[in-house]
Amino acid sequence: MTIELRPLTAADAEAHCAGEDELTVRWLTGGYGDVEGTMQYFEWLAANAAAGTGKRGFGIWKAGRLAGYVDFTPDLDDGIEPDDVALSYCVHPWARGQGLAVDAVRLICDVLRADKIGTRAAIRVEPENLASVRVAQKCGFTYVRDFPSNRDTHPDGTPTLFSLYLLDL
Repeated sequence: MTIELRPLTAADAEAHCAGEDELTVRWLTGGYGDVEGTMQYFEWLAANAAAGTGKRGFGIWKAGRLAGYVDFTPDLDDGIEPDDVALSYCVHPWARGQGLAVDAVRLICDVLRADKIGTRAAIRVEPENLASVRVAQKCGFTYVRDFPSNRDTHPDGTPTLFSLYLLDL
């Protein structure tokens, strides 16, 4: 693997925001972040990591440069079972098409196994997000079903439809 995962810090906020583009906003965040808000979010993630609870996020680093983001949420209750751990990820435009998301998902699953967090990793992806569907497939996740989200909506207010992919840890 050509990447490493490191917990995100406030010092990474500017590089993270600079890596956002229309695909990041469309498939993950719903809006562009600002540096101050991103710093606060990364501090919240670090506090969760220190407490060993809730969502935790990592930067995807390649050749000393922030190339993206991966996180896990062990307590999400939208379309998955209580012991499933939801994964989310994005890769900055300059680093796409190099297999970094696949490597990051595999590494984060290793973290979940090592720390004994959950029994299955879950990727919830909009079916139209073909790049993320391919990541799930390449990482050995199995398609389970489509479901309407009980928390995520489109700009018009309709529920987001997700495809669920699971991997036994």
